[in-house]
Amino acid sequence: MPPRTERGCWFAAPLRWACRRIARLPQARLLQLGGALAWVLTPLLTGRRRIARINLALCFPELDTGAREALVRANTRDSLIGLLEMARAWYAPSSLLRGMAEVEGLEHLEAARAQGRGVLLLTAHFPHLDLGARLLGEALGEPLSCMVRRVGGSCGEQVMEAGRRRAFASVIGKKDVRGLLRTLSRGGLVAYLADQNFTYNSAFVPFFGVPAATLTTTPDLARRANVALLPYWCQRLPDGHYRVRVDAPWDEASGEDPVAFAARYMRELEAVIRQHPAQYLWWHRRFKTRPEGEASPYAR
Repeated sequence: MPPRTERGCWFAAPLRWACRRIARLPQARLLQLGGALAWVLTPLLTGRRRIARINLALCFPELDTGAREALVRANTRDSLIGLLEMARAWYAPSSLLRGMAEVEGLEHLEAARAQGRGVLLLTAHFPHLDLGARLLGEALGEPLSCMVRRVGGSCGEQVMEAGRRRAFASVIGKKDVRGLLRTLSRGGLVAYLADQNFTYNSAFVPFFGVPAATLTTTPDLARRANVALLPYWCQRLPDGHYRVRVDAPWDEASGEDPVAFAARYMRELEAVIRQHPAQYLWWHRRFKTRPEGEASPYAR
């Protein structure tokens, strides 16, 4: 479904102007601005921070209250920096991004491309998700496509859609399976995420030791499109640069048991998160769907 136009969105033009300015900021300035946003907006994010606090208590029970609160604060800062990193992904010229990332494992992606195959690039919800996809595309010399969840065509979403269409080869709706398969069958590269709470086509698998409803259809998508499936991850390093890592292809994925695949995906993701635990979307109700008879941890 095509995105709605920006008609009636009075702030679309000034927001795009601000994104273009943010995109060209020096990295140190961008990170400072993100920290200032966290200081200003924290009082308005009570609900999101409550969700993060619950998630971190479930996933890091070994931390004491003080350590978890410090992690909540760091996650708030990184999440708001992620908004600025989105602007960087959409509007920064290639010359500005040059040298900003260390890219590891690019040979796996190039090998799949040399075979003329499309690639399903499995990743997860990190604050700098859009920027990681842009940096990987810059390193490869070919823009990625991305799948996004569209939630009603609000003004903000329309600005996001327009920005992503500038940065990526195409933008595919989360439920547009036909569009995804069509892009892949044409040899496209698609960043794909399956790490949020799912109420359909899912199974409970461990995520930080907690049963989490996780999508199980990824191997079937790879099989139907006859594409390579490669996990990739992006993390922001302490010096402000980024590390983008493409793992070896999960060649056996298309024939793997779907539940075993989902469990493997969560194990790999957990290992990545533990390296930089503040750099994940802890604001999401990851454990909302529970096994029968178990109450939601987010219930008040």
